[in-house]
Amino acid sequence: MMNLTPIDFYSWATPNGRKISVALEEMGLPYTLHKVDISKGEQFAPEFLAISPNNKIPAIFDPDGPGGSSISVFESGAILIYLAEKSGKFLPKDERGRLLALQWLMFQMGGLGPMLGQTHHFLHFAPEKVPYAIDRYKAEAKRLYGVLNKRLGEADFLAGDYSIADMAAYPWIAVHTHQEIVISEFPHVARWLSAVGSRPAVQKGMGVG
Repeated sequence: MMNLTPIDFYSWATPNGRKISVALEEMGLPYTLHKVDISKGEQFAPEFLAISPNNKIPAIFDPDGPGGSSISVFESGAILIYLAEKSGKFLPKDERGRLLALQWLMFQMGGLGPMLGQTHHFLHFAPEKVPYAIDRYKAEAKRLYGVLNKRLGEADFLAGDYSIADMAAYPWIAVHTHQEIVISEFPHVARWLSAVGSRPAVQKGMGVG
């Protein structure tokens, strides 16, 4: 039986943070939220750096880690894999299914998240408008949406069945208007967005923090 000791969850209301709150809700794992206000530089506090050495949210501290010893985990992809293995949910057990889910998780970690994050930055937060950067990242965002659209025309979810890969991608795609993406141009993504967004645990997780 799974130990129900709450996991300490350090986060802020960003797409990367919401990946983990969605996963915690989907997996039914108890947790205690600790808000890390990145607008005030709280991510640089020594006590947070002890958990997340790259001074980024999200991060977790699990008092009941492997072997019964406590463990801290940073990087949202690593946290998702850890939570899926801890709960036994949303990561296929068979080798091919697991590899497929991990590929799409890495697609989000290495491409979708960073590129959409840069799109957000240059569209909305850069101190000056840089047309080259805006055009570059908007074009890359559209390309990545095209990759998703092709995959989601082949399967209901990124790894076939609903998995941590979908939890990783959803919070970024949910804010597609921030990237000036017209979601109707990507009908399979739009269908997936509606399906994932209708899940009660996703709705609850997206509202955390």
